[in-house]
Amino acid sequence: MDKLIKTIANTGSFRAFVLDSSETVRRAQEKHQTLASSTVALGRTLIANQILAANQKGDSKVTVKVIGDSSFGHIISVADTKGHVKGYIQNPGVDIKKTATGEVLVGPFMGNGHFVSIVDYGTGRPYTSTTPLISGEIGEDFAYFLAESEQTPSAVGLNVLLDDKDQVKVAGGFLVQALPGAPEEEIARFEKRLQEMPAISDLLASEDHVDALLSAIYGDEGYKRLSEEPLSFYCDCSRERFEAALMSLPVSDLQEMLAQDQGAEIVCQFCQQRYVFNAKDLEGMIHDKA
Repeated sequence: MDKLIKTIANTGSFRAFVLDSSETVRRAQEKHQTLASSTVALGRTLIANQILAANQKGDSKVTVKVIGDSSFGHIISVADTKGHVKGYIQNPGVDIKKTATGEVLVGPFMGNGHFVSIVDYGTGRPYTSTTPLISGEIGEDFAYFLAESEQTPSAVGLNVLLDDKDQVKVAGGFLVQALPGAPEEEIARFEKRLQEMPAISDLLASEDHVDALLSAIYGDEGYKRLSEEPLSFYCDCSRERFEAALMSLPVSDLQEMLAQDQGAEIVCQFCQQRYVFNAKDLEGMIHDKA
């Protein structure tokens, strides 16, 4: 099962989140039938949103939009504070690799655009933050977003590794943040270690990538594990929700659906679940609205 581990340095100067999101991204790939580049781009966005949602309290929801003007189109994700995340990519069929190494390419196919975070606290006044995409690699764009919006010294890494059949092998990431009052010398020590740490892809390829990430982050520094929380791909769509959406349409639209198609079929963008409303269903809605 996927998990997010929250830790803090024994000195109280730093905290770190480490995520194993392999099953989350695997489910997303299965739901959307994404090819290699689209799988990695969508997976990185889901992991970034899991990190953002882990920073929230209560029943907040975080929507992340990676808005590009190239091959991928937009990537949309919604996460909550219970570890649930869902998402989709407009073009699931991008599959481009470097000829020499087989490396999956992402950045060149995002194009110009923005990283957008919308936090809904349930008050009816969501808070929106936007930063430009600086590379299209999503991990780097997320790190830039954190630096600009959080105004907190942070380091972030996230990635998705595929097997030789382009299925998700492992996915995960980390966030490291300095806490208020952290001494400059301790900040410098952490920064040096983070700069020298292996690539996130190498750490994820380790036999126990969670421990590998924690070891790379803390080195010989002592730390405490504060909590271990479950993560999952989960969509809260329902037939009732889509029925309510149909009921919000004008009667004339429902009558047109009934006359032309003898029903309606709605597909959830986030999980591809299909909901079918037959002629009798539409007739009942028209009667209820009369």
